Amino acid sequence: MTGWLSIFKREFRAYFATPLAYVFIVIFLVLSGVFTFFVGGFYERGQADLLPFFAYLPWLYLFLIPAVAMRLWAEERKSGTLELLMTLPIGISGAVVGKFLAAWAFTAVALGLTFPLVITVNFLGSPDNGAIVSGYLGALLMAGAYLGIGAAVSATTKNQVVAFVLSVTVCFLFTVSGLEIVQAFFPDAVGKEVAKFSFLTRFNDISRGVLDLRDVIYFATLIGFWLFLNRLFLDNAREAG
Repeated sequence: MTGWLSIFKREFRAYFATPLAYVFIVIFLVLSGVFTFFVGGFYERGQADLLPFFAYLPWLYLFLIPAVAMRLWAEERKSGTLELLMTLPIGISGAVVGKFLAAWAFTAVALGLTFPLVITVNFLGSPDNGAIVSGYLGALLMAGAYLGIGAAVSATTKNQVVAFVLSVTVCFLFTVSGLEIVQAFFPDAVGKEVAKFSFLTRFNDISRGVLDLRDVIYFATLIGFWLFLNRLFLDNAREAG
């Protein structure tokens, strides 16, 4: 785990060294506003809250977060710098954690820049700000889970497009497993267990202000599991030469 901070600083600065980071943030903010006020029927509902924003956030994450994660290791493998990185005295685990935290921090910046939505709903009414804070915490945890999956998948290939497609596929399965249409394919008992692994099931409760420790543990465990796989995939890549 040594050296993770230096990797974190390098990777986080790298996000803002190119216009792509700003393009990502602008797209994320524009889509967040569109889904909240137009697609989500904010004005028609007549309620001052951010439930429309949180309802569509998992689907925004489904495509935007893998776009952030796809370059984490695929780019290193393609450019041949992965071997150089492995020779540095930082440790593989340190590199995995440092890169993940940098991507998570970048996502947190993008999420934090949606604060005008909070200001707007408070101007228009008297929302439950406790539920809004809970929703943002859940959104950050869910982003970490998406990034964990994306980082691990990125470590398996040199092609960023392949990493993106595979990440979206895996994240899609974790997202839709909580939908009733998916649960209908399983017996009731099995369907309920499958739903427990869904990002939607876990996040919906948090976004409504129900901050259950079990949901927090779920996301934290999922992040840890995929970071562990990330380390294993890198070990295999190094052994394969």
